[in-house]
Amino acid sequence: MKRNLIITSAAIAAAAVLVSAGISMSAQRLPTVEVYKTTTCGCCSLWVKHLEENGFTTRVSDVGNIAAVKQTYGVPARAASCHTAVVDGYVIEGHVPAADVKRLLQERPTVAGLAVPGMPIGSPGMEYGDRVQPYDVLAFDKAGQTTVFSSYGR
Repeated sequence: MKRNLIITSAAIAAAAVLVSAGISMSAQRLPTVEVYKTTTCGCCSLWVKHLEENGFTTRVSDVGNIAAVKQTYGVPARAASCHTAVVDGYVIEGHVPAADVKRLLQERPTVAGLAVPGMPIGSPGMEYGDRVQPYDVLAFDKAGQTTVFSSYGR
């Protein structure tokens, strides 16, 4: 009987450790994404909604000169889109899928950020039925050099 009590107590203690670890892991939140956009851009708001649906908290600022924001954060001209965001030290330009932002934050490569140039149909915030215009998510560095981070619609 004493042995069963010891085993039961050990099992309860182990379960408590696992439960508390699970609670602390689920309590960890993704970092807040600071989004800069113009007041009239509806697709930017849809992209923000996409981020929020995927667990991100966002803070949105409507700006009068989005080009100045892009320049401040070093977005290469060839990678530009309609909105710019910053999260945990990285720049996110355009309609980058939340999964890629999560991957960036997990892998932490030595890049300045990610970009989806233009506004490709089928990217988050640019949905149009089931159409997906092939597009790449580009990683860019501080010198403006780009590499493909991921591809969609191919």
